[in-house]
Amino acid sequence: MTIIDTHSHIYMAEFSEDWQGVIKRAQQQGVKKIYLPNVDSESIDWMLRLEGAFPEVCHAMMGLHPCSVKADTYVQEMNIVEQQLQQRTWCAVGEIGIDLYWDKSTLDIQRECFIKQTHWAIEKNIPIVIHCREAFQEIYEVLCLPEFQDWIQSSAIKGIFHCFSGTIEQANQIIALGFKLGIGGVVTYKNAGLDKVVEQIDVEHLVLETDAPYLTPVPHRGKQNESSYISHVLFKVAEIKKMMPAKVAEITTKNAEKIFGMN
Repeated sequence: MTIIDTHSHIYMAEFSEDWQGVIKRAQQQGVKKIYLPNVDSESIDWMLRLEGAFPEVCHAMMGLHPCSVKADTYVQEMNIVEQQLQQRTWCAVGEIGIDLYWDKSTLDIQRECFIKQTHWAIEKNIPIVIHCREAFQEIYEVLCLPEFQDWIQSSAIKGIFHCFSGTIEQANQIIALGFKLGIGGVVTYKNAGLDKVVEQIDVEHLVLETDAPYLTPVPHRGKQNESSYISHVLFKVAEIKKMMPAKVAEITTKNAEKIFGMN
């Protein structure tokens, strides 16, 4: 059984003393690829160190996280992202998007950065990985801008709505745009309600993720998340869909491979 973790921050400093163990445990659970979303300029070096240590397993993205979009630094940070995108091949532009949970005052510049980075992804012909927190409508409106419609209709913009936890209506809107839904540990939480949404969505529209070290799935909730715990997400989705775990792994792996251009 092969699994792909489409979103994991295991390059962070708190993992650095046990990278070998983290990767080994993930591989023991069938994880063959781990995709690493960037946060800002300070995370690049850590991310590239991990990718360099495990190049067959770990694959780095480049982007500016919306929570790192600050009025006094975002221009410099965006310049670094643009420079990095020119220097090498990246698997995706991410994670990018809009987050209105922590700071609503930066909406305008978050939106500006999201639009610009989406254009860069189109230019590079690579997917985008979207962070959305309390900002679904704002993100959806950006993707529906006239400047993106030709690319949406031709599937030139593709990607993942990371850590999806919205409604079935929102899920269907995302699917209609051609994006996959990233399902992580939240699906295992008893009162989150995501299980009811996943029940109504075909597995063809899903990919699996951990978002390690965050959103640790049951039964490890309260501990630091890692990529090996994706097996709990897999088994929960299989339970919800009344499918064999191996079949869910097969379909979600193919979905991830299609997004990241591996087939």
